[in-house]
Order: sequence, then C-alpha cells, then structure tokens
Amino acid sequence: MVSYAVPTPPQAHLDITGSDEKFPVRRIYCIGKNYVAHIREMNADERDPPVIFMKPADAIVKNGGEIPYPVFTNNFHYECELVVALKSGGYNISEADASKHIFGYAVGLDMTRRDHQAAALAKGLPWEVTKAFDLSAPVGPITRVEDCGVLTTGHVKLKVNGEVRQDSDISLMIWKIDEIIAKLSEQHRLMPGDIIMTGTPAGVGAVVTGDVLDCSVDGLAPMQLRIGAPAV
Repeated sequence: MVSYAVPTPPQAHLDITGSDEKFPVRRIYCIGKNYVAHIREMNADERDPPVIFMKPADAIVKNGGEIPYPVFTNNFHYECELVVALKSGGYNISEADASKHIFGYAVGLDMTRRDHQAAALAKGLPWEVTKAFDLSAPVGPITRVEDCGVLTTGHVKLKVNGEVRQDSDISLMIWKIDEIIAKLSEQHRLMPGDIIMTGTPAGVGAVVTGDVLDCSVDGLAPMQLRIGAPAV
C-alpha cells in the first residue's frame, strides 16, 4: 500500500441522472471560439479555428452549488455550454467512431475572469489565470447517451435572475462534437472520465454576488448556480 506524505485530494466527480453511481472526472478539456455569434461579440477573427484549453478537475462545482465571487477579478463572466462526458478514448479517434466514446451529456459553465483574458491574449500568455482558477467549472448532472440519444441539436439557454442572457442551439457550433473529439485525440490520449466543454454561444456577460444562474440544454438535466460573497 502506498503511503502519502500529505492527505490525498478527493476524486472530482459528477452526478448521473437516475443513478446512484458517480462519474469520476479525470480532465476537463474546453473549446473556445466555437460559435460565430460569440466570436463576433468578442471582436475575434471568425477565420481562426476554435482554441483548446483545460481546467483542473478540482474546479468542478455540482448542480445547486454556490461559488464565491473569485479573487483577482473585477469582471467575472458566465459562459453556458454543452458538456460531453467520455466513457472511453484513445489517440487519433476518427469522426465516424467518435460518438462510440460518449458516456453522456451535461450542461456546464465556463466561468471566466474576463478582465485578465484580454491581457493574456494581447501578450500571448497562457489562459490559466483567466480560465483555470478555483471553482471555475460548474457542471450539472450527466444524462446517459442511452437516455437522450446522440445530440446534434438542442436549445441552449442561460438565465441570470430569471432574465434570458444566452439563447442558441448546439447545432450552430462551428466544430461539431464528433469533430471536437477527433481533433482533441490528435493531441491528447483521451480517457474514460474526461469531459469536454464544447464552447459557448453569444450573450456572455458579468455576474455579481447574489446572482442566480439557471442553465439548460434540451433533453438534459438543468443546472442552477448562485454567486456568493467574495472569496477571502
């Protein structure tokens, strides 16, 4: 038996709709710039391919949670997206085989320190400070693919305090889910427990302490999140 010098961190996991089992999270892959309307609102180049970045697994926040307004930002943004959970993986997965590796889907939020993103982009710096901070990956319960089918369309919506802020459809993604899995597997060995945040549509914006975010994708369990008092 291995003896560790400090306490081992808990395994990050997500709930599964209709099951007492949990989905262990290994890695969180994220796709940026994957909806044309969002690219336009961010004044980015529509010809650029979507970008790939990651968040740490312990950034997961489950449905119904509260996250404190984070340190080191004055412009805290939501980005509602479809999340894909993988049951298997490998290198160089073909688009034709990609859906065979999907365990299920969920709705998630790519929370962002927007004020630091512009500086990182301008200087060509890594995105960790703007994307990979504590509690930056709220994700709702996973719906198994056997229960919802392979998703190619679906209304994605986010409300802040009951007001609709994002309203689109996953069919409008530039890179489709099969393409995302195939492209990721060219660079990384995908594994069971990996989840992929597939990008956000237009309508991103700032939140403050006390705001309640309701996120949904057609056919999946919804997710709610509250923004708490500033972290100390």
